[in-house]
Amino acid sequence: MSPIDRRPTDAAVLLSARGIRKSFGANEVLRGVDFSVRRGEVVTLIGPSGSGKTTVLRALNGLETPDGGELEFDGGPTIDFSRPVSKGDRIAMRDRSAMVFQHHNLFPHMTVLENVVEGPIRVQRVPKAEAIAAAEALLDRVGLAEKRDQYPFQLSGGQQQRVGIVRALALKPDLLLFDEPTSALDPELVGEVLHVIKELADEGWTMVVVTHELAFARQAADEVLFMDGGVIVERGAPRDIFTNPREERTRRFLDRILRPLD
Repeated sequence: MSPIDRRPTDAAVLLSARGIRKSFGANEVLRGVDFSVRRGEVVTLIGPSGSGKTTVLRALNGLETPDGGELEFDGGPTIDFSRPVSKGDRIAMRDRSAMVFQHHNLFPHMTVLENVVEGPIRVQRVPKAEAIAAAEALLDRVGLAEKRDQYPFQLSGGQQQRVGIVRALALKPDLLLFDEPTSALDPELVGEVLHVIKELADEGWTMVVVTHELAFARQAADEVLFMDGGVIVERGAPRDIFTNPREERTRRFLDRILRPLD
């Protein structure tokens, strides 16, 4: 099914971000970011390094607290970052999403299975037997069932990242966040991770993906957001962004990055 056919135009909005701002000292990283994500939709963020893409993800997951703007999940309160954010609001943000990091971030002293069940058992209070059964099913799904008792150092980079994806799925989030999930991998391992993410997209998981893999964004995304200088410069369907961008800044970026691949 093509991204255009799959796009859930009538689905409810799961997440709305309005006017999100964030500075680190004198460095203004986000300068008023607005976008929404519908249930079942895949949104990819592309753009040059330092454009604010990762900071957007960290704001959605509560890992960074914006200096201003609002964030609203469907069915939850509107979080106004112009006021102090309560512990309850932070927990609510983290309960709705799960993040797959660029560098895996697996616990090195835990086995694969222990890494996956840690969140469900300790944070969500899922019974141990139930968490283990769910983890084993997810590991089997991504071809890692036989690795359940191994430690991260015994896995390839691609296998570690697949465990990271399983760990996020085990939390049963409404929203999956991916921060450059293939950038730390050797080129021959990129495909196995992108294949898993593409399958999740086709199954209807709601995702926001920061990626430099533009071919993947063109194939898997429902909407592409091009960021530069802390703002969203252009947004649209993949076929519009990649074949007929409206903004000159977008065209320059794609000419430099994408055209040599065509």
